[in-house]
This record gives sequence, C-alpha cells and structure tokens, in this order.
Amino acid sequence: MYAEARSQPGDVSASKSKSLSRDHCKVLALASMGGMLEYYEFTIFIFLTPFTSQLFFPLSSPSWLRELETLTIFAAGYLTRPFGGILLASLGDKLGRKKMFALSVLLMASPTLAIGLLPVYAQIGIWAPAALLACRLLQGAALGGELPTAMVFVSEHVPKRRLGLAFGLLGTGVVLGLFSRRVSSRCC
Repeated sequence: MYAEARSQPGDVSASKSKSLSRDHCKVLALASMGGMLEYYEFTIFIFLTPFTSQLFFPLSSPSWLRELETLTIFAAGYLTRPFGGILLASLGDKLGRKKMFALSVLLMASPTLAIGLLPVYAQIGIWAPAALLACRLLQGAALGGELPTAMVFVSEHVPKRRLGLAFGLLGTGVVLGLFSRRVSSRCC
C-alpha cells in the first residue's frame, strides 16, 4: 500500500525514472565506499588487539588482562553508535544530509589517524588508554551516523523504483568492509 501511494501506475515521473543515471551511480558508489571504509576502519581494531594491548597498557599486567582491556575499548565504541545515529540524523535534517554524510566519514577518519599518532603507555601512562577510548567513542558515533545518513541521502537522490537496488548496494558496501578485514588479516 505504501508503494502504491508513492507511484501510481501511469504516473509520468515514475515511468521516466526506471533506470539509474550516471549521477545516481556516482551517489551510490560514493555512499557504498563510505560505508565500506567506515566499517573496515571500525573493525580492523580487533585484529590489532595483541599489538594495541602492548602499547596502551602496562607491560607489567598479564597479557590476557591487557587484551581484555583493549577489547573493552573496542566494545565501548558500540555504545556511542545510537547517539551518533540520533545526532547526525537530526543534524542532517537541519543542515543537509550530504554535509552529515561527509562529517561521518571525517569523524571516522580523524580518530583513526589520531590512534596511529597517539603516545603510548610508556610515554604518558594512564592517559594513553584514555585517549584511545576517546578515539574509539568518536569512531562509534561516526559509525552509528553513517549508515542511516547514507540511506536517507541515497533515498533522496535515487529514483524511488530503484531504492531496493540502492539499499542493497549500501548493504553490500558495509559487508565488503567487514569482509575486507578478514581477507587482509589472512593475507598478512
């Protein structure tokens, strides 16, 4: 019934929008790649746990405890996902979806870079895991806002008759981001 209300048979605008234009494909490709990169950046952290735990926690602690603390920081990123989704979605309504989609990508990339540049436990002590946690919380907020923002952005730019394909491609981008980390972890 909802689909009927959106496009009536004989509606001229619906019949003209049967195929995806080059601009539609560009929007879909960028949104899918954004999702793929964000999910890859977010989940690659777990594969770096043995290294991260040695750098950001005291070496005097048992290795299992250091790894547990690192995994706890990984999990903490998931706690901010709903808040990121709510915040970025509401800001997207006010400031524009394209800006919020770009912001979500920036919010993911900046903490990723910061994690690579953070001083380690031997240099700043307890502030090292605290800074790592702050970066992961930002990444979680970015991840929470990325997919909903991308879905709304794409739904506003793609013909209504192609929304199923568009959302399928967005989902594929996310799964490829998750799959990429598995492939890269087996290759290295």
